[in-house]
Amino acid sequence: MSRALSSSSCYVISLSVSILLNIFFLVCHLHDDIGSGTWKLQKQELLTWSQIAAAEAETVASISCSGHGRAYLDGEQIDGNHVCECHRCYQGPDCSKFLYDCVADADSGDPLVFEPFWMQNAASSALLVAGWHRMSYTYYDHTFISKELEEHLRKVHEIGGNAKADGKFILFGAGSTQLLNAAVFALSIRNTSSPAKVVASTPYYPLYKQQTEFFKNGNYEFAGDAQLFKNNSDITSNVIEFVTRPNNPDGQLNKAILHGPFVHTIHDHAYYWPHFTAIPAPSDEDIMIFTLSKLTGHAGSRFGWALVRDENVYSQMNMYLSMSEMGISRDTQLRAFQLLKTVVEGDGKDIFRFAYSNMKKRWENLTKIISLSKRFSLQEISPQYCTFFQKVRGPSPAYAWLKCEREEDTDCYAVLEEANIIGRHGNLFNADSRYVRLSLLKSQDEFDLLLYRLHELVSMEDSMKMVQQL
Repeated sequence: MSRALSSSSCYVISLSVSILLNIFFLVCHLHDDIGSGTWKLQKQELLTWSQIAAAEAETVASISCSGHGRAYLDGEQIDGNHVCECHRCYQGPDCSKFLYDCVADADSGDPLVFEPFWMQNAASSALLVAGWHRMSYTYYDHTFISKELEEHLRKVHEIGGNAKADGKFILFGAGSTQLLNAAVFALSIRNTSSPAKVVASTPYYPLYKQQTEFFKNGNYEFAGDAQLFKNNSDITSNVIEFVTRPNNPDGQLNKAILHGPFVHTIHDHAYYWPHFTAIPAPSDEDIMIFTLSKLTGHAGSRFGWALVRDENVYSQMNMYLSMSEMGISRDTQLRAFQLLKTVVEGDGKDIFRFAYSNMKKRWENLTKIISLSKRFSLQEISPQYCTFFQKVRGPSPAYAWLKCEREEDTDCYAVLEEANIIGRHGNLFNADSRYVRLSLLKSQDEFDLLLYRLHELVSMEDSMKMVQQL
């Protein structure tokens, strides 16, 4: 009897356990399904907002502007529809109307020469950002710098062969502009007995003078041409020399001309990339400053970086940047990261090949026209071996340094202006007024118009010669 009851009890208990286990597994299964369904629903919602955002971007990008303008997400709208923003010298709803009396503007260094490359690489370089992206002041490590972006910058230097980034501290700035003055600040406070003299070799980039004088304080002041200090073999006060390589405006591979224990140099390498100059060797200077605008063409993103050897200088520059901006915009860093991801794809050389080919062609077309003239001349840039292309290569500068050769043409800017050409006056570079800088970086429309106006101007020389003979 007791054995029968015991057997019956065991059966009931076993059945109960079995039922409970089945219920448990059923609940777990249902929970997994519910959880999976919730995740799928969330994923679907995420895809929905991204698809909507992508569709809007695609719609705006597909607006035809005859190749002479662009429509932008943040651009003008009429009746809720995005419209074309026409290039200079073009008008109409689709930018198809050319203004024949338009002036050729070759003043600024706006690097739209890169635009076709990014249109060809639209998918890999596109950026879709959620509204909750990087809302914090800092990254997860409580810094203002994206480590992934830093790694990609170091890789780009390795591919381009233009700078040794290993063993250097890296800083981000609002373009190279902010970093240039951050470096002056850091170097000037080393000796406060008298203001540091900030100098550069003529012709020099006007911003060196303009920015130094604007932020002038008791620690530094602009002192002009570095050549004025060259014969001073006993420099006993703090001197900061800007070394621009290649130089803006004439494309020469400048070197520091001042040396000594009180001399410090800032190497502005904005254009030290294989598409603008031969790279004879990677630069390995104490302070090297670069900008995204001359690497990828994205001037509007306002992103630059510095490679700094000395930790004390790095710390002072970092303090300057932190106090002025609390770091560069996280959105800007994200865009730079996405662009550099595209740059380093494959062997990482596509953008350099593309830009070099275009700049070389532009220089050749320009020199063909100027070679027909006795009134104008261009700077000479000798062919040089380039470690990137592994061959001797010709010039492909960002700017033409045009000179008016006639004795009576004392103001070359005025001569070009009369011919409907705007450049940048030589006086701004501390040079003779017989010089004018012409930008070769702008859109194809702008460059084509520049060639057309120059051809008109040069063609007039024969007519003027005939009139003088008569």
